[in-house]
Amino acid sequence: MDLIDVWGKVALQGKVKIQGSKNAALPILAATLLAEDISVIRNCPRITDVYAMLSLLDNLGCIVSRQGDGVVVDASKVRRDSMSPEAVRGMRSSLCLLGALLGRCGEVVMEHPGGCVIGERPIDMHISALEQMGATFTMKDGKLKAVADSLHGAKIHLSKSSVGVTENVILAAVLAEGNTILTGAAREPEVQALCSYLQQCGAKMEGVGTQQIEIWGGSRLSGTDYTIIPDRIVAGTYLLACIGTGGTVLLEHAPVADMDAVLQLSKQMGGTLYTSEEGLFVQGPEQPKAVGKICTECYPGFPTDLQSVALAVETISDGETIIEETIFENRFRVVEELQKMGAEIQTLDQRRVLVRGVQTLRGTELKARELRGGASLVTAGLMATGKTRISGCSYIYRGYESICRDYKELGARIISV
Repeated sequence: MDLIDVWGKVALQGKVKIQGSKNAALPILAATLLAEDISVIRNCPRITDVYAMLSLLDNLGCIVSRQGDGVVVDASKVRRDSMSPEAVRGMRSSLCLLGALLGRCGEVVMEHPGGCVIGERPIDMHISALEQMGATFTMKDGKLKAVADSLHGAKIHLSKSSVGVTENVILAAVLAEGNTILTGAAREPEVQALCSYLQQCGAKMEGVGTQQIEIWGGSRLSGTDYTIIPDRIVAGTYLLACIGTGGTVLLEHAPVADMDAVLQLSKQMGGTLYTSEEGLFVQGPEQPKAVGKICTECYPGFPTDLQSVALAVETISDGETIIEETIFENRFRVVEELQKMGAEIQTLDQRRVLVRGVQTLRGTELKARELRGGASLVTAGLMATGKTRISGCSYIYRGYESICRDYKELGARIISV
C-alpha cells in the first residue's frame, strides 16, 4: 500500500486515540539488550520502524513476541551476530544499538545507519562520545565496527544537543565501570522515557530531563514491565490537521505536558484548545491565522518533526509566515510538492521559506520523500479541493500506525491503495 488517496474539504470531527511514541519505543527496545532477562514493553506502536528494530533484536539472539498492544523481549541469550543490512540501512534509530551492544557485548558490527534523507546527520558525535568511554571504531567494506574491552565512565560534553548521542551515551554508561557525567544532554521526553525504563530495570542516574545527566555504571539490570508514552508528534500532526480543516476533535491520551510549543502555535493559528482527563480537545478556526514566524528548536521548543505539517497548514492562512528550520538542513523537500497544489512558498535560503496563504489548495498527484513530509502532504490533501493522490507512503508508515484509519475515524475521506 504505497499510495494514499484523499478527498479533501471535510472538517475533521470526532475522537481518536494517540498511539505509542516511535521515538521513545526504538531506543527502549534497544535498551532491552542490557537486561539479561525478560522485558514487556506496552503501548508499543505497530509501525515499520518498530518491526525493523524487532527484526534486529531477533538477529541478535533475543526471543521476541507480541502480547496485546505490547512486545515481550527475552534478552537472556544475546549473541554477537550480524544484523539485517536492510533493517539497519532503512532506520536511523538502529544507531542506538551502538551504545547498547557495546555495553552488553563489548563489540558491534553494523552497516552505516540510514533513515529519512532530511540532512547530513553525521555520526561523528556518536563515535567521539563513545571513544571517550573506551570504544575503538574502524570502518571496513562499508561496515562500522566498534570494540570496547572495558567501557568506562567519562566526562562528556556535547557542544550541540543531540537526542541520538545522548541516548547512546546513556545506553553505554549504565553497564560501564565508574560514573559518567554528560553535559549538553538532550531533554526531549523520549530521552526521559529511556531513562525511566532503565531506572525501572535498576540503573542509577540523576538529572534526567536536564542538560546534565550523571549515570552510575555497573548495576546489573533486570527486565521490567514498561509502558511507552503517547506520541507527541502524532498528536501534533492530528492537532494541526484539525486546525487546517476547521474541525472539532478530541485527541485521546495526547501528551499535553510535552506539547507546550505546539499548543501555543495552534492557539496563534486560531485554534481553541481544552484539556481534560480524556486528552486534548481542539476546535479549529474557519481559516488558520498567519503567525508571522515559526522557528524549530530543540525541546522544549517547536519540534522539527512538525515543521512540515505546520508549513502545510500555513499555506491556507490569512497572511504571511516565515518558517525557519534550525535542526536539519533538508526539511523543505516538501515545498515543491505543496507548490503543485497551488501553495505560494518562496525559498529565502536553505533554512528559511516565506509562505503566503492562499484561499485553497488543489488536489493533485504528490510524492512523499520522507516520513514527516509525507504526513504533511496528507494534511494538505485533507485541506484541498478535489482528490489528492500521494505516493511513497512507505515513509509515512515508518512513524504512523495507520494514518488512514485514524483520519477515517475523524470523518475524512481517505484510503490506502
